[in-house]
Amino acid sequence: MGRFDPIREAVRDMPRAAGENPPMDIVFIEGLTGQTVIGIDKTELHDAQPVRMSLAIGVPSLRACTTDRIEDTVNYAAVREAIHALLASHRVQLLEALAERIAQLIIAQFGAHWVRVSLAKPAKFDDVDAVGVVIERRRASPVEGGLGWIGLGYVPQ
Repeated sequence: MGRFDPIREAVRDMPRAAGENPPMDIVFIEGLTGQTVIGIDKTELHDAQPVRMSLAIGVPSLRACTTDRIEDTVNYAAVREAIHALLASHRVQLLEALAERIAQLIIAQFGAHWVRVSLAKPAKFDDVDAVGVVIERRRASPVEGGLGWIGLGYVPQ
């Protein structure tokens, strides 16, 4: 049995249906490491510790595939920089809450329609490789987002 590979899982499980879930291209960052204060144990509340993450960022049909322009894709260097800034400034204690912040950051700032975040503490216990969480989030549809109801049911004359 092989190691769990969050990027391979993301590609395999990514939504692929016509209409509501159009095919998406994935930009990924694998094995991003950083230092942050995270945890609930008293020993974790003051000193930064390593975290490792992998991200799969789904966007519909990247124009960069044909234009070859960085402006037409998710700039993974900018994503990396934003994540490092978040690691330095967040005030949450649980990996789940930090993973949620990362997912929402990618959706809000980088136009992702779908994101999978795998976030781990590689050095938490001596007898395990890592502990962590994998979350998957989707951009809210207009109806879920609040004002999507405007115009529904309106029949032009």
